[in-house]
Amino acid sequence: MKKLFKTLGWLLLLLLLVVLGRTFFLPSKQIGRLPHTPEGVDAQKVSHDLSGAISFRTISWGEDGTGAQRQATQDAFVAFHAYLEKTFPQVYAKLDDETVGANNLLFVWKGSDPALKPILLLGHQDVVPVEEGTENKWTRPPFSGDIFDGFIWGRGTLDDKMTVVGVLEAVDLLLSKGFQPKRTIILAFGQDEEVGGLEGAQKMAELLKSRGVQADFVTDEGGFLSVGMMPGVSAPVAMIGTSEKGYLSLQLTVETAGGHSSVPPNTSSIGILAQAIHKIEKHPMPAHVHGPIGEFLEYGGGSASFPMRIVFKNMWLFGPVVQHILESSPDTNGTLRTTSAATIFRAGTKDNVMPSVATAIVNFRLLPGDTVASVIEHVRKVVDDPRVKLQPMAGEPPAEPSARSSVDSPNFKLMQKTLAQVYPEAVVAPFVFVAATDSKHYAILTNDIYRFSPLIMDSAGVARIHGTNERVAVDNFARSIDFYCQLIRNAAG
Repeated sequence: MKKLFKTLGWLLLLLLLVVLGRTFFLPSKQIGRLPHTPEGVDAQKVSHDLSGAISFRTISWGEDGTGAQRQATQDAFVAFHAYLEKTFPQVYAKLDDETVGANNLLFVWKGSDPALKPILLLGHQDVVPVEEGTENKWTRPPFSGDIFDGFIWGRGTLDDKMTVVGVLEAVDLLLSKGFQPKRTIILAFGQDEEVGGLEGAQKMAELLKSRGVQADFVTDEGGFLSVGMMPGVSAPVAMIGTSEKGYLSLQLTVETAGGHSSVPPNTSSIGILAQAIHKIEKHPMPAHVHGPIGEFLEYGGGSASFPMRIVFKNMWLFGPVVQHILESSPDTNGTLRTTSAATIFRAGTKDNVMPSVATAIVNFRLLPGDTVASVIEHVRKVVDDPRVKLQPMAGEPPAEPSARSSVDSPNFKLMQKTLAQVYPEAVVAPFVFVAATDSKHYAILTNDIYRFSPLIMDSAGVARIHGTNERVAVDNFARSIDFYCQLIRNAAG
């Protein structure tokens, strides 16, 4: 017994040495601060420009949109394009511009060296509608663009007119300084990202491919410089989406005989369907702590305070503990697994009539490694009820998860370098972007796609995306333009 305890003691000592050795001697993935001269962005001017852009109700409507709503949106796009041309005359004069399809904007800033692959900077012009009945909950009207209390208010300030206007501001500023890129820069602003991008980004990507364009890299909206979202890390974490989740909206349908509510059956269509949704919520897809989230923690964990640094540097040992912590919060649970969200339920027409048909929509965001087919099969097994029919929702086709852009690519290092210049206080980490973007359509042009919005955000700010009181701080927006200027200089200067 004494020999056994001695052996265990040596093993524990060895384990401790390995853990401490990895904690203090594994090299950091960060590159440190780099010198940077700010471009001199006029915060008052750029805020005014974004404010004006917010007033145009370029709303993407889903299948339920009326003819009148769609016409109003079309009118808004026409007016918005006129506003952009008036606001950025130098961009329109010096770059090649064209409208693709109905409302997509494509700009080409020709580089001096045609042998270099171009870069693509993406954004989208459309916004989601404001939920009916919530208008009076906004501090400032949702399409006012008011500049109040240090913020620009309104739908699109975070998703995604701030990118469209921000990129145009950066190009305009560089043009005014006489900058001439060596590498061609393409700006592509879609019209319908919020409903899948089939008439927008997909058309532009196919057009560019038909012209023989192969891009060096693509940037699009995505992760933010997140504050307070990584345990033990007080610095902003620049979360660069090197992949994004897939998308599946699954329709569940139950059909029964119906009848009068005074003689209800033992099981109703609503009851059967509600039970199916309950099963889906109680039996989620499996979590993967060593997938994309593992890469994120590998980059960010080295900047965590003690003792969290021990945990993140030794995921081989503490992985189950980290998984439990991350699963407990909706903000981080989505980075671990394919998620499900019941978003629509329809049944019944009258209070004394048993509905013969009940339908529900459950939206899934697929983690890389899962597939549309594997998710449908999982749901089928979990529900385990032949009365519940499953089929993808009509109107928006499913999308498989994207491929992962390599963190070893020189282009990822370039993103890291730019952040070290403009946001030297930040920690850079790759991650899987949990929403869907237009960038998926551009995978036919490049292997390197980075989903990143250069804004410092806490969890409360992120919750305002598609929500009430969407807004962006004036100084935050101005600094994002400095980022785009520096990115262009680094990539094409």
